[in-house]
Amino acid sequence: MGLAFMVVDKSKQKTLKGKGDKMMIFCVEDDQAIRDLMIYTLNAAGFEAMGFEDGRVFFAALENQKPALIMLDIMLPGEDGITILKKLKNNTATSAIPVIMATAKGTEYDKVIGLDLGADDYLAKPFGMMEMVSRVKAVLRRASKEETASVLRMGKLELNMNNHTVFSDRKRIELTLKEYEMLRLFMNNPGRVFSRDQLLHDIWGTEYAGETRTIDVHIGTLRTKLGCCGEYIETVRGVGYRMEARL
Repeated sequence: MGLAFMVVDKSKQKTLKGKGDKMMIFCVEDDQAIRDLMIYTLNAAGFEAMGFEDGRVFFAALENQKPALIMLDIMLPGEDGITILKKLKNNTATSAIPVIMATAKGTEYDKVIGLDLGADDYLAKPFGMMEMVSRVKAVLRRASKEETASVLRMGKLELNMNNHTVFSDRKRIELTLKEYEMLRLFMNNPGRVFSRDQLLHDIWGTEYAGETRTIDVHIGTLRTKLGCCGEYIETVRGVGYRMEARL
């Protein structure tokens, strides 16, 4: 019986909304009476909600539609909520989704395990429907702020720091860790000039004993991978590099 909720990464999904402009919430709860009450309350609060009695039907629904939030109980038939949470966090398509776990009163161990695995909040049963709505709204607000702060954009480039994805002119680009870290540094500091020594220090660390030529090689491969956006990275003669979108 239970409940949890999650927000889906927008870089992976086209929308987090249901019909119209309502946010879609999935409720995974095996007790039909509780599940129906949750759905009724969420709909009345301005959301759109769907209910699922176990993990099997829940994951099947995820294949067709991604919700803005998932409410997931720990005690479920078949796969329990902790197992479902692990699967969500181990899947790159859902790992950035905030989750609220529903636990039985007094099961502190389950609460700790859920939070350690990435759940953002929990509700102890029995809980009131107004408290549920309040928690849902609070987590959605927090998730919205975190997403805004975690996505960097420059011209036709987009970098999502939550799931380490990069898109150039809407095409996903695969980067090495050092290329990714260099691009993130540039996009966090548009127009700022970085010397080769600065880049070595910031990206490779103070213990790295390599040559500044390493920077030139990585800049070259990064420009190539970024395609049309590669021209955003400018060489400043005698100094180093800077990045700025060209209109």
